[in-house]
Amino acid sequence: MKDYASKLLSKALDAIESAEALQNIDKHEFAAGRAYYAMFYVAEALLYNEFDLKLNQHGQVIAAYGKNFAKTKALDPKYHRWLRDGFDKRIIGDYGVDTGISESIVADMINHARDFLMDARKYIEKQKDEIDK
Repeated sequence: MKDYASKLLSKALDAIESAEALQNIDKHEFAAGRAYYAMFYVAEALLYNEFDLKLNQHGQVIAAYGKNFAKTKALDPKYHRWLRDGFDKRIIGDYGVDTGISESIVADMINHARDFLMDARKYIEKQKDEIDK
């Protein structure tokens, strides 16, 4: 795995842990943002590791991930849906009031981020194994 991608995946885990900590103190709107960022970092890591793409804008990352991983089904397209939905919830949580972002919504987002991180690691390891053959 490329060093930069590894650092992004580490950052994703930190974001998940931060989301859990925020959720534990009933800061659901802010926890949603951290859960989204975890998924964003995972998508960035995959794009960099596989294609040397280093994108920073959210729309660019989401679109490139969709094109290169969801559309091709290299990874389950649900991750792209979760990433897009997470972005929307992050915007609502960061800028809205009376957002309706509940504890259960955040719990789902955190679980989605964990699943995405786990499958991304498996995907990268599988790609490495195929190259090593």
